[in-house]
Amino acid sequence: MKKLMLIFLVFVSATTLAQKPTLFEEANEAYANDDFETAIAKYEEILANGKTSVATYYNLGNAHYKLNNVAPSIYYYEKALQLDPTDEDVQNNIEFARSMTIDDIPVVEETGFEKKINQFLSTFSYNTWAYFSIAFSIIFVVLFLFYYFSRKPLIKRTLFGFAIFIFLLGGISVFFAFQQQEIQFNNQFAIIFTEEAAVKNEPSPRAETAFSLHEGTKAKVLEDYQGWVKLELSNGTQGWTENNNLKRL
Repeated sequence: MKKLMLIFLVFVSATTLAQKPTLFEEANEAYANDDFETAIAKYEEILANGKTSVATYYNLGNAHYKLNNVAPSIYYYEKALQLDPTDEDVQNNIEFARSMTIDDIPVVEETGFEKKINQFLSTFSYNTWAYFSIAFSIIFVVLFLFYYFSRKPLIKRTLFGFAIFIFLLGGISVFFAFQQQEIQFNNQFAIIFTEEAAVKNEPSPRAETAFSLHEGTKAKVLEDYQGWVKLELSNGTQGWTENNNLKRL
């Protein structure tokens, strides 16, 4: 009888655990109920546990957008795009969030062959390019095995040709993965998080203020110096601001 009771208790406990909603589901439910503060806290807890995903960043950006938190909403949309630059929902929503920013900075477009290469590489994240290389490697192994065990010369030549082609695609994917990773790591960006940030000509509080940036503006990080950060805007303008005015992507 005791054994039966123990088995029953284990079964009930397992069933209860299985039915318990995940933290992500709890955050989504809070969001659906317009409890955006709770949703934000739960999404941030997911990130604190080391579990990142496009959906988590996207939903976190949406929750901040609902509360008119300009800088955090843009920040988390940008984090989502780092994981998946092709996500149309994130691309659309970040444009809505950017429309709430004060600074209207024109973008100097890249030109020439380098622009086309960078655009192509940015089609996917470096993780996605790495996944492509793994997939091509598996296909190559399968094709090579078929080639090895095939007895007909025509089929062997065809399989060998396809195998070499797939092998080359795998190598190219690896190269693109490293290139995209280098581009991302060498191009560090940040979002202005303070309501208004003074940008100076030199990294000193006594230096002349060249211009001001407002929350939500995105800038490229060029250099760090004793609590100051040298920024470059999308129009090429540069200046120094204090590190606590921004949050790095």
